[in-house]
Amino acid sequence: MKKILRKNVYELVKERLNYIFTKFDNIIVAFFGGKDSGLLLELVYQYYTENKCERKVSVYHIDYEGGYEHTLNYVKRCMGKYSEFDYYHICLPLSASCGISMYHSSWIPWNPEEENIWVNVLPYQSINLKNHEFSFFKFGMKDYIFQQKFSKWLHEKNKAKLTAVLIGIRAQESLNRYHTVTRKNTFTMFGEISYSKRVYHNIFNFYPLYDWKIEDIWTAYGKFEWDYNKLYDLYYQAGVSLREMRVANPFHDCGVHALKLYREIEPCTWGKLLGRVNGANFAAIYGGTKAVGYRQVLLPNGHTWKSYVNFLLQTLPCHIRAIYLKKFNSSKEYWLNKGGALPLSVVVELEKTTIDFQNLGFPKNNRKYKQEYRLIRFKKYPDEVNIKSFRLVPSYKRMCITILKNDTSCRYMGFSQTKDELQKQREAMKKWEKTKFI
Repeated sequence: MKKILRKNVYELVKERLNYIFTKFDNIIVAFFGGKDSGLLLELVYQYYTENKCERKVSVYHIDYEGGYEHTLNYVKRCMGKYSEFDYYHICLPLSASCGISMYHSSWIPWNPEEENIWVNVLPYQSINLKNHEFSFFKFGMKDYIFQQKFSKWLHEKNKAKLTAVLIGIRAQESLNRYHTVTRKNTFTMFGEISYSKRVYHNIFNFYPLYDWKIEDIWTAYGKFEWDYNKLYDLYYQAGVSLREMRVANPFHDCGVHALKLYREIEPCTWGKLLGRVNGANFAAIYGGTKAVGYRQVLLPNGHTWKSYVNFLLQTLPCHIRAIYLKKFNSSKEYWLNKGGALPLSVVVELEKTTIDFQNLGFPKNNRKYKQEYRLIRFKKYPDEVNIKSFRLVPSYKRMCITILKNDTSCRYMGFSQTKDELQKQREAMKKWEKTKFI
């Protein structure tokens, strides 16, 4: 295992759990059915029994309706495994990320209007529309918003003073997760704990496995002979690399490139997925290729990136095209008139190109930057930017990749959810607010 300060990561995680259990009277474990959250559950129980804890511990799992049989079986084995803990197997119609359809940016598992095409039946003792007690729940609410509200609900239900939500994500997995678990902000951390994040006033997320490597995860499973999701054995036999083995919502945009594995590993489940969300078969064939914005995207002959953007927009349904156009025009307005902040290192790269821009000096806002930034305004929206950090700089090529990825939220371009999208979400929630299910 990795050595840090003469201690391995296993010794360090035990110290972290000891700190959390000492400071917090209410512990929640987020269990997703994969190797990391499964290991975290085992580590928490190991600490709990070794130290004869009396803290309240709850375990929750959000079921996305689809998924491999091995994952479903593993979840069944874990939910209720340790009698000392409380369990919440949640099967509610939440809005989940969808990266495979050009018609929808999200999908809703367990949608009662689509029960005839559900991939699976409701698990025994699950929390669903007919029996849930969540006053905060709204039909179609974002899954990550639900998780925040759920932690608050459990905090109040257990009459806790301080609640810690333990989440098994690691810095090694992706750059976004690296920033999530290592970002130091004294206003959002619990004390000086860098692997923590404030959710509400007395509720904090903790990432105690943040510095574990993939090798550490499997070493721990082997050393302690803990149960794990046997899907990983099939992944290994299929030639999937350790870092590419992923268990998640089957239509998540981060897992599009791996959707094709369903065909080889579980053809029966694959048949159900095909009829569940539009675009599944296309994503399975072309996921991870240039066709959907992965790897190096090539410009077709006779096109500039700007003309290619216009061509791609014409292939989309009108309502989806309008979403992209609004955000693309917003990007142009921002970078051509107001200007945007870029790291000084990126500005230095830009100065070596022929792109015409103005350096307006230091950003004039109250944001605290970790590195030196400059306010940049372009005289013409770039067609393509051939620098190492091209994702940070506006270009028509970046627009093309955004469309190819079915990224209607335009996160690839740095956008967050718009007011229009939030309004549509609220309208969907309102539609189902007073609906009762028998």
